[in-house]
Amino acid sequence: MLALTGAVCIHLCRQPTDMRKGAGGLSGLVSSQMGSDPLNGGLFVFCNRRGTTIKLLYWDRDGYALWMKRLERGRYHMTALTEPDGQIDRATLSMMLEGVVALRRHRRYSHRQEDSPVKR
Repeated sequence: MLALTGAVCIHLCRQPTDMRKGAGGLSGLVSSQMGSDPLNGGLFVFCNRRGTTIKLLYWDRDGYALWMKRLERGRYHMTALTEPDGQIDRATLSMMLEGVVALRRHRRYSHRQEDSPVKR
């Protein structure tokens, strides 16, 4: 089980990745293609061309940790709901890992003060 806190930045690599790469090769991709530092405490998500395998790379206290999941049926849908810098939130990652395809993202309820009329 992978436990994520709210402070973890999750970065999605938008290009298909060679899944033969290990932690060293993927950290090189983080530096060169994504323009980020793999040691900054973020979580980096990679997927292969067919969408059947996903790898998560993050820096643990004393070394890289690599998490991999391969689907026997179906495929991962690399979501279009990423920010321009390639970041996704925990909910989007969780839905992606569980196989939920999110077509759009919006809040059902707005919690802004001006949207809710006050009855007196």
